[in-house]
Amino acid sequence: MMIVDLGCSTGPNALALVSITVEAIHANCLQFQQPPPEVCVLLNDLPENDFNTVVKSLVTLRQSSDPVAVTGITPGSFYERLFTSESLHLVCSSNSLHWLSKAPEDLTKNLIPAYDIDEHSRHERLFPCKELREIIQEEGSFSIREMRAHDPRTDMNNALSTPGRFTRFLRALFEPVLVQHFGDVMDEFVKTTERRWVLEGSLQEERARCPYAMLVVSLAKA
Repeated sequence: MMIVDLGCSTGPNALALVSITVEAIHANCLQFQQPPPEVCVLLNDLPENDFNTVVKSLVTLRQSSDPVAVTGITPGSFYERLFTSESLHLVCSSNSLHWLSKAPEDLTKNLIPAYDIDEHSRHERLFPCKELREIIQEEGSFSIREMRAHDPRTDMNNALSTPGRFTRFLRALFEPVLVQHFGDVMDEFVKTTERRWVLEGSLQEERARCPYAMLVVSLAKA
């Protein structure tokens, strides 16, 4: 069984999706008293990604998980051919499909009107469920098995909702987009945002004013 994570990044969360998948396979086999299949886990991201710690984590995953037989790294953009035909059984991707792997060339050269903060704010948005469903159905490569929307902050303790925690969250989520659009400004962005929330105490008000929804989509090859 071949499992791949597109856009694994690096750090402690690099194996989050594939680890959950491997655990689910193992639990399912135990439930139905079936031998676990041999599993190949592949992680993908752009070549500039730091794969050093990821490789060490893969070794740990292979040693600690019985179903895992092979692990590996597949660098490159997932907008290009990465795998042989009909070789994948499960593809995972999180927070990577609503922007390109790299900024368009004209954008980085400041040749189009969108290269300003007003346009960036105007066009930065998330797809509602209905619109995303229509796009997937119109494209035709996949069928939708299940789609759910939820607020990941629902069960979060307010004591954990600190300015520092949320600025780190914003950096992890949007740094590639902001850096490509505005340049190397993330350190100053994090300091300024956290200082504003600390001084004004406005974090909870902004959370209430700007609700956050996460779409989770399970797709099958059509």
